[in-house]
Amino acid sequence: MRLLVASLRKLIRRPATFITLGLLVGLMALIFLAVGATANQQTSAAAREASLLLVTFPGAYAFIISFIIGLGGLFAVIYAAAIAGSEWTWGTLKAAVARGESRSRYQLLSLTAIALVLGLGMLIAVAIGVVVALIGAGLAGVSTSGLTDSTTLGQLPELLGRGWFALVEEGVLGFAIATLARSQLAGVGVGIAVYFGEQFATIFLADIVQYLPFHAADAIVATGGDSSGFGGGGGPQLVQLDPNSAILVVGAWLVVGLIVTALFTERADISG
Repeated sequence: MRLLVASLRKLIRRPATFITLGLLVGLMALIFLAVGATANQQTSAAAREASLLLVTFPGAYAFIISFIIGLGGLFAVIYAAAIAGSEWTWGTLKAAVARGESRSRYQLLSLTAIALVLGLGMLIAVAIGVVVALIGAGLAGVSTSGLTDSTTLGQLPELLGRGWFALVEEGVLGFAIATLARSQLAGVGVGIAVYFGEQFATIFLADIVQYLPFHAADAIVATGGDSSGFGGGGGPQLVQLDPNSAILVVGAWLVVGLIVTALFTERADISG
């Protein structure tokens, strides 16, 4: 518990925590406000209807969470990779081991702290997203009566839990990549390359890409519409796992990331 609390305090004080959250909510606000301001200027009725879906409640709840998983997944990879890489480049892991801490325990507790911070950041981002979507609805002249839809609000905790699970998986993968690289810069760079590499893989591996970590994370909160265009998923014709199957795939990738992190840290030379 002492290590976990110390890791949380360290993360809360790091500028990367606030910069990552600020970039996510800032981009989300720009997109939703732009949609609300320009939706009625669309010359095509179909395009206008599609745009208004982003700011029409109760469906806007799912779009907000999908946006956070899609684009926020990239930020989760970068954030976790930066944290993991700093453990090697700054020598904090070496110092912890010198104090008698277990290598794998230290790393897994660091991951737990990152998971908690990602969860808190997600809740903040969703709250801001709802406010921004309401403003966008006002700009577009859309009714907000669905904001208090009881059925959607009842499903919201499960949707948030699924979204958090997906973000944690993406963060764990970023952490594992940076651990293997043993470098903050290399970990972030490789993490970004892996993320976008999976997106380009949709061109050649349309039937396989659904099982890859970021597409599975997107599918975990799918509600039947095309919410994949926000960063992590493929196009509307891409084969996608059903949400329940996606949970199993995301869980498998998460376990792989944890095992790789723990095993590599136990065997790595940190004396240098």
